[in-house]
Amino acid sequence: MSYKSFLQRNFGMFFFVTLGLIAGFLYYKYVGCVSGTCAITANPIMSVLYGGILGGLFHSIITEIFIPMSKRKHLDK
Repeated sequence: MSYKSFLQRNFGMFFFVTLGLIAGFLYYKYVGCVSGTCAITANPIMSVLYGGILGGLFHSIITEIFIPMSKRKHLDK
C-alpha cells in the first residue's frame, strides 16, 4: 500500500478529525470554563483532543449511515 492510496482512502477521517480539533479549540477559547474546575474545557489540550475524538466518531457515524445507502441504490438498478 502506497502513501498516496492511504491518504486517499482516509481523507474523510483526517478531515473530520481536523474539524473536531479546530472546534475543540474554539470551544475552549469562546465557551471554556470560568471557574477552572471543568475537566475538559479548563485545559486547552484536553478540549482539543476531545474535539478530535468527537470528529472521528462523527465521521464513523456518517460513513455508517451513508455508505450502505449508496450501495443499495446501485444494486437496485
